[in-house]
Amino acid sequence: MEVAKITTDYPSTARLGTVVSTDSGPNVMEFSFVVEGGPKDVVARRGEFISVVTDNGTVIARIQDLVRTNRYYQHAEAVREYQSRGEPLRSIFPTDRWQYTVAKARVLGLWTEGRTIRPYFSVSPGAVVRRPDESTLASFLKLDMKDGLNLGTLAYQSLEFTPSIDRLLSKHLAILAMSGAGKSYFVSVLLEELLARKKEQGRLSVIVIDVHGEYSYLKDLEPANLGLSEGEFRVEHIRASHFQIPVQLLTAESIGALVADMSSIQVRDLRRVISEMQDTLKSGYTLADIVTYIRDDETISKNTKEALIGWLFSLDETSLFGKGATPDIRTIIKPGKITLIDLSDFISLKKKQIVVSYLANELLRLRRRGDIPPFLLILEEAHQFCPEGRHEIALPKSRIETIAREGRKFHALLCLISQRPVKLSTTVLSQCSNQAIFRCTNPYDLDHIGRSSEGIDRPSLDAITTLEIGEALFIGEAVSVPTFVKIRKRHYEPSGLSQSLSEAIKKADK
Repeated sequence: MEVAKITTDYPSTARLGTVVSTDSGPNVMEFSFVVEGGPKDVVARRGEFISVVTDNGTVIARIQDLVRTNRYYQHAEAVREYQSRGEPLRSIFPTDRWQYTVAKARVLGLWTEGRTIRPYFSVSPGAVVRRPDESTLASFLKLDMKDGLNLGTLAYQSLEFTPSIDRLLSKHLAILAMSGAGKSYFVSVLLEELLARKKEQGRLSVIVIDVHGEYSYLKDLEPANLGLSEGEFRVEHIRASHFQIPVQLLTAESIGALVADMSSIQVRDLRRVISEMQDTLKSGYTLADIVTYIRDDETISKNTKEALIGWLFSLDETSLFGKGATPDIRTIIKPGKITLIDLSDFISLKKKQIVVSYLANELLRLRRRGDIPPFLLILEEAHQFCPEGRHEIALPKSRIETIAREGRKFHALLCLISQRPVKLSTTVLSQCSNQAIFRCTNPYDLDHIGRSSEGIDRPSLDAITTLEIGEALFIGEAVSVPTFVKIRKRHYEPSGLSQSLSEAIKKADK
């Protein structure tokens, strides 16, 4: 069996084919062209960007489909007749000479005078179709070739995908995919790019909520691996078991947010108790101190007293609360620094949610006051902390939704990562102006992505199910049109982080 030859050595502006007339086109938004090359060559690919140069500017389009046709095989009865004689058609007719490929393209925009405008005319039959010039395509997609984040290359093209940090992160980013599609790998690449930025380029403070300890290897990364000199590289790894929330900074409302169904009367009584303790215990106090104070307070009703004491005991048992703050958030949030909050020590989801709730609240509060620099909060397994369903109790949900709605004004930014988009809060997802979507096959997740994502078209949504591992669809303000990207390799590959099943069982059976 003869295999089609995939042609990869064409220059970026190589001639791909010629526009032809069809029953429906060319029209303003669509056209078809006959692909050049022999019957065994794969010159054009579905999803590839193409261009047609006209007197009014360069039309940028994308190949939506490819149809291979041959006049000798158009009539099934004729093919069947020759099959019954045991003679292949190619032994009688010059079938190879009449085989060709028709590409169907969708117009994305008109590039003229250094800007993109809506197309207002159709390309002409007979016009030459080429691969776009890389500088033109980069400008059309709004990439930053000088100071952008190098995250990979465009699928089917050699152009580096370098979105600007302003376009990609300033209005929140969501990374969505099924398990094993490459989400965490992409986050590692993104962290490398943020770490490698120079001071003159502008450096962002990054906090990573690392649910499974996947990024802990970064603390051992040598600066030279990222092309940095000693002293430019800063990663701090904080285990959640060492985390401590200062009780003195908690209001009655914030404590009420950490438990379920605290009534307004109970919040009022707790607020009074806390106010009195803050006036008398200047050096700080613990949850146990609040319990003692409530027990001795005769003005609180028996039912309220029992409920408050029960909730406070439950919180105290998590061992997450004390007199002082560990760590001091003001000291760990620095430009160009990545802080890893490693939650892998915790099995309890409630403990994880308490840590995330406190961090989200404090980060936004301190950023509003200007006490910390602009930051990016990367939240793994985001559906665990801000789920869509109202019946699911998630302590940090309201805090994360507040950052999603208001954070961009203060450059308090979110990057949400989830393998179950359908379980992720629509309020939060709709506020993420950029999305990197990896392979996803669950129809409910796809439907949720389609309903909550602006700018995604039906062909792009359908293509998500066929993405390869490490390939993503970027949509939103980072790019002018939905763009398929192959994520680059990490500069540093950690050892021992991932094993196949066979490797794991062999190691355990020694």
